[in-house]
Amino acid sequence: MRKLLVLALVGLVAQLIDGSLGMAYGLTSSTLLLVVGVAPAAASASVHLAEIGTTLAAGVAHWRFGNVDWRVVTRIALPGAIGAFAGATLLSSISTESAAPWMAAILFALGAYLLVRFARPLRTGRAGGRLRGRFLGPLGLVAGFVDATGGGGWGPVATPALLVSGRMEPRKVIGSVDTAEFVVAGAASVGFLIGLGTEGFLLPTVVALLIGGLIAAPLAAWLVRIVPAQLLGAAVGGVIVLSNARTLIRSAGLDGPLRPTLYALLAVGWLTALVFAVRALHRTRRARATVATATAATAATPATVTTTVATATATAATATTTAAGASAVSQSAPFRPGAVVSGVAVAGAVGDGTPAGLTVVGTPAPR
Repeated sequence: MRKLLVLALVGLVAQLIDGSLGMAYGLTSSTLLLVVGVAPAAASASVHLAEIGTTLAAGVAHWRFGNVDWRVVTRIALPGAIGAFAGATLLSSISTESAAPWMAAILFALGAYLLVRFARPLRTGRAGGRLRGRFLGPLGLVAGFVDATGGGGWGPVATPALLVSGRMEPRKVIGSVDTAEFVVAGAASVGFLIGLGTEGFLLPTVVALLIGGLIAAPLAAWLVRIVPAQLLGAAVGGVIVLSNARTLIRSAGLDGPLRPTLYALLAVGWLTALVFAVRALHRTRRARATVATATAATAATPATVTTTVATATATAATATTTAAGASAVSQSAPFRPGAVVSGVAVAGAVGDGTPAGLTVVGTPAPR
């Protein structure tokens, strides 16, 4: 019972990571299953069978939110299914002793890739046009083969490639890759069923992983708002690297004082990647803040200019009125009744006895 609870927790953690990054459910689950002693083929088979349920739930959710590009799904899912079936057949035909280093090497490489990817900002251009089938087909084939033989890898291979192309929105990349993974997981499960038979699937493990994944699916949306994907990706990459390094070191026969040295170097590399991830996160946030400030300033500029122009117009009008008043007042010479002051109407007494309130009309004349 305790083992099933641990496996359910593994599925929960794996789904939380996958829901936050758009990848790494298979990587995390397979790595943790290998750590607890499950055979490589059985681990990959059980993970893929559980993924049929988790990817179906994720695909339906993405479809309802409009995050799926069905053209990309069809062009990447079918080659992915072929690659996954071939990979499952190959892994089923290899002995456990031979498969363990192979699977650990694939997982180690993918974990190192996650470290490198999330240690720096992912740059996505905005190239025009649609993704071509000659790009999607080979991508799906390779991603499916790596996914089946390594117990995971569909997301880490397919998602970054589509993001870097810059021709799809990130939400549609993740939604399309997750939806296509349903077909890939099904094809891999068929391959393992043919190669291993029903005894190759650890059904209690499958059920525990599935329950944990279904519980974590709604929580992943909350986690992605709390934990930055930049840090989560670097952290998960380090865990995968260190976990699979143990199998590789043991297979290479590197015992004695060299083993702690290798672990120390890997730990330093992990820490360095985390530092770079934090710096990249700060740079990204500063850049977003700068863009937001510039946008706000640009939006406020027209109103400021309008206010300035209105103020200047009012000032000019005041100056004109003052000048006119000064011109009128400056006509201080005595005038006879009926005088005209250079076209300016003067009201009130102007020094010649004209009653206040009357306008002097006529031509100016000295006394």
